[in-house]
Formats: sequence, C-alpha cells, structure tokens
Amino acid sequence: MITLDGVSAAYGTVPAVDGVTIAVGEGEAVGLLGANGAGKSTTLRAISGLVRLTAGKITFDGADIAALPPYRVAELGIAHVPEGRQVFPELTVQENLEIGAYVPRAKAERSRTLATVYAIFPILAERRRQRAGTMSGGEQQMLAVGRGLMLKPRLLMLDEPSLGLAPVMCDVTFAKIQEIHRMGTAILLVEQNVSRALALVQRAYVLESGKVIMHGTSAELANNKQVQAAYLGI
Repeated sequence: MITLDGVSAAYGTVPAVDGVTIAVGEGEAVGLLGANGAGKSTTLRAISGLVRLTAGKITFDGADIAALPPYRVAELGIAHVPEGRQVFPELTVQENLEIGAYVPRAKAERSRTLATVYAIFPILAERRRQRAGTMSGGEQQMLAVGRGLMLKPRLLMLDEPSLGLAPVMCDVTFAKIQEIHRMGTAILLVEQNVSRALALVQRAYVLESGKVIMHGTSAELANNKQVQAAYLGI
C-alpha cells in the first residue's frame, strides 16, 4: 500500500534519515524500532509531509506523495498520531475527536465513526464532555488514537504510544491498537518498547543512525541475537 524507497530527510543541515526503504501492505501491522534519535519519528513525519525529502520517493497506492502538503496526505487516508499525544487541552473529548474528521470524506461519516471510536474506547464516551487537559496520560493517549481513527484511515501511524504510561495503561493501549488492526486498519508503529511492539506487529524494521540496519518478521527479530542484546535485555 505504501512504500518508501531510499528516503532521506534532514532538519536544516542535520541529516535525520538516510536511504530508508520500507513498505506496509494493505491491512498489515509493521513496526519501526530503534533507540532515541534513530530516525523513527522523522520517517513518519516524512510520510505525513511535515518533513521534506532530500532524496528518495514515497508512493501510496502507486502514486508519488512525497511532494504533497500534509492536508493532502491526510485526505488520502493516512493518519498520524504524534508522539506526546498533542490533544487540545481546553477542548472537550468529543470536540477533540470531531476535529479529527476534518477531511471531506471523514466529515461525511463523522457520526458513524464517532460511534465506532466510542465503542473501542468506552472511557472516551463516558468523558466526552470533559476537557481533555484534565484527563490522565493514558486517557489522553486513547483520545489521540481515537482522533486519528476519526480520519477513517487506511494507514494509522502511531508514534511512541506507550511513552510515559504506567505498565497497566500500556497493556490497555496496545490491546486497543491490536483491536483496531483486527478491524482491518494498517498500522505503522514507532515504538522504543521493542518486546511490546514485536508482540503486536507482523514485521518490523530496525533503524540506527537514520538507516535501516535489519528487517524481518516479528519472530525473526525476536530471535535475533543482536536485537536481543540491544533491545530485549537478553
């Protein structure tokens, strides 16, 4: 469905990713793994159009999208749930969710999609009139994911969904992401918690210093001695 071919990007003169080649198939769950500063978040930002490429190509359904502005990328059905949640704290839960359905295709089905999001995240339905800034970190993470779903995405990109969450909330969050994937949405997951990520995705790429250093199925990477030593503490 989406392919990055030799993608490079930089912030000013500082290179962030260098020759990254990855792919996500329709309905697939794929991980981007690695330490802080490896280029994982920049890869998502490049797909979203938030960072311009210095080399390479990004295709979605066979069409080149590398030069599109972010709103056009979103209109194609690519939702980006950023690191740190970035909810609107003064708006209610429902207002935050409704903002997610801003493209015409999603806006036309907003009520139906909202009902689906509330079914996946009942706590959001209970708190729909509550200001988002008064919610716990775990609840805000659910809200951020729910807002991404309001776009009715074909590809949902999640950047560090476990960041700052207590272990029990990590369990809940990853269970919800798995439920979303089972419903047919393709997932591209950036995650430092490698063991959790490998339990959720089918395949993964490992980034280091802006380059893909290995890729494979979850089982292959979980059994790889280099991955075990660097990320799994084995």
